[in-house]
Amino acid sequence: MIRVRIPATTANLGPGFDCMGLALDLWNTFELHLGGGGFRVETHGEGEGLLPEDESNLVVQTMLSELSHLGCDAPAGARVVAHNTVPCTSGLGSSSTATLAGLLFAHAWALAQSGRSPMEIDRQAVLERAVAWEGHGDNVVPALLGGFVIVVPDDGRVLTQRVPHVPVKTVVCVPDFHYPTTLARSVLPDSYSKPDAIYNIGRAMLVAEALRAGDDALLAQAMNDRIHEPYRVPSIPGASQAKLAALEAGAICVALSGAGPGLIAFAREGYDRIGRGMKAAFAGAGLSARYWILDATDQGTHIGLLPV
Repeated sequence: MIRVRIPATTANLGPGFDCMGLALDLWNTFELHLGGGGFRVETHGEGEGLLPEDESNLVVQTMLSELSHLGCDAPAGARVVAHNTVPCTSGLGSSSTATLAGLLFAHAWALAQSGRSPMEIDRQAVLERAVAWEGHGDNVVPALLGGFVIVVPDDGRVLTQRVPHVPVKTVVCVPDFHYPTTLARSVLPDSYSKPDAIYNIGRAMLVAEALRAGDDALLAQAMNDRIHEPYRVPSIPGASQAKLAALEAGAICVALSGAGPGLIAFAREGYDRIGRGMKAAFAGAGLSARYWILDATDQGTHIGLLPV
């Protein structure tokens, strides 16, 4: 029926907790093939042999839930084929790609049932449903729209703004450490002081300006956080040392990618040196790690029809 190609994302960007995200040039592709009885999922690449192959897979879960929300009957059966290059539970938005795929599949099927083309999907409606599904939009919105995005809730709706940015390259290092988002959320306090809130608000604004202007010196000064990283970084073995190693290797700045456990370093050169430094730091804490050198991308989700 349709194929969707969805980019990885890095969320928070230091102080922009739950409200800033950036799309990265690493992609998951999902295909929806109608027919047969029941739902099957084939995963190739990242997550192969690990992700569920039945209706408990997040793509199918999301699709069926959204069809119920839309008041539309589900197809009798379907096969989902996923070609993944985004590592799972890494801080690079792999679950957001699955959520988006399920929502897009649901809206495509609903359109087809009404005699309309799946290519007429209302992206704004999908965006708002994706934010409602995830509870925050700093991964799903840049994954859908591409680029550097600021996203905040607005009285039951979602206020978004894509901010133009100077091309930037990053090094993302992901340790082999199970750190689910539920655990990453659980370590956060229930409230924050006014000075910490002011600290983050100001720096989030400066990060946005630094990325827009390509001001590396400002980015290095601004990408600090008091809302989530002081609580999460200590719970990831080797993360503090890996941040320091990246800076010593020439990174402009380093932050948790999303909730972690991955780290993202912004740089203009020495990318492999930075990646090797972070990888060695995690190894010193007893964790194997992989790294990717990734460009930011202004391309968001691509939707195409499968050949009949």
